[in-house]
Amino acid sequence: MRLDAVPGRLDAVVADLSGMPRADVQRAIARGAVLVDGEPRPKSFRLRGGERIDADIGAPADVLPEPGGVPVRYEDDRLAVVSKPAGMVTHPTTSRRSGTLVNRLLGMGMPLAPGGGEDRPGIVHRLDAGTSGLLIVAKDDEAHRQLTEMLAARQIHREYLALVRGEVEHDAFTVEAPLGRHRARVAVRRGTGIEAVTDLEVREDLPGATLLVARPRTGRTHQIRVHLSSIGHPIIGDRAYGGGGDDARRLGLHRPFLHAWRLRFRHPISGEPIELEEPLPEDLVRALDSARRTG
Repeated sequence: MRLDAVPGRLDAVVADLSGMPRADVQRAIARGAVLVDGEPRPKSFRLRGGERIDADIGAPADVLPEPGGVPVRYEDDRLAVVSKPAGMVTHPTTSRRSGTLVNRLLGMGMPLAPGGGEDRPGIVHRLDAGTSGLLIVAKDDEAHRQLTEMLAARQIHREYLALVRGEVEHDAFTVEAPLGRHRARVAVRRGTGIEAVTDLEVREDLPGATLLVARPRTGRTHQIRVHLSSIGHPIIGDRAYGGGGDDARRLGLHRPFLHAWRLRFRHPISGEPIELEEPLPEDLVRALDSARRTG
C-alpha cells in the first residue's frame, strides 16, 4: 500500500493510516517491507509529513476451524456459554490466526455471529489468555447486538475468583480508578483514563494471601489485574502486574490466579434467567490448597 505521511514516528503513523496493529507494522519495518521515499527506515524514524510511504504489511490469513473443542456449559440456538481454558487467547488478531477460542468453536461446528467482526465472530466479551472460566458466545447477530447492549448496561453480572498477595484490610470495598494504555501495559491514568470500577469482597483469609470475589462493573482490558495491583494486592502469578516472585513459585502458579467463576444474566431473546458457576480448574485448586497448608 502507498501512504502519504503525516508528522510523527514511523510505526505509529503507518499503524494509524493503515488501520493495522502497531505490532504488525513493526514486524514489517523490521523485515524491510516499509519504505520512506524508497528507503528502509527504523520504526522510530521521525516523519516530517509529506513523505511517500510504501508498505507491504500483508493481509491476514483466514481464521480456520481447529480440533479440540472447549467445554460447553449452556447452549441453545441463539447463544452458548463456554469454559475457556487458561493459556488460550479468546479471538484471532491480525498477527495470530490460530490457537484461539474462536478457532476451537469453529472446529466444533458452532455458528458464530458475524456481527462480532471478522476476527471476533460471536464474541461478546473476552478473557485474558491467562484467565480461565465462563465466556458468552452469540450465534446470531440479533443475540450479539442485545448481549453487547446488556453488557454495556451492566445487565450481565460476572464474578471472578482472584488470589492476591497480602491480607486485605476490608471485607468488602470498591476500586474506582480510570485505566489507559502505558506502552505495552494498562495502568491507572487519573484524569485521562477511561472509567473502570471493580467491586471486591473477601471470600477467604489465608496466611499472607487473600481469596477475593471480584465483580467488575465495567469491562476494561486487564481491569481486575490492574486495579488489584494498584492497591498493593497483585494477583499471585501475574508477573505483568507485580504478582510474580517467590509466592507464585511456591504455589506452582505459572499464570495469574484469576478465574471467571460465575455468570448471571437474562436470555436476550426469551428473557429467561441464566445462572452458571464454573469450579476452579485443577491448577488453581492445587495452588489454593497449597496456600491453605503452608501460608
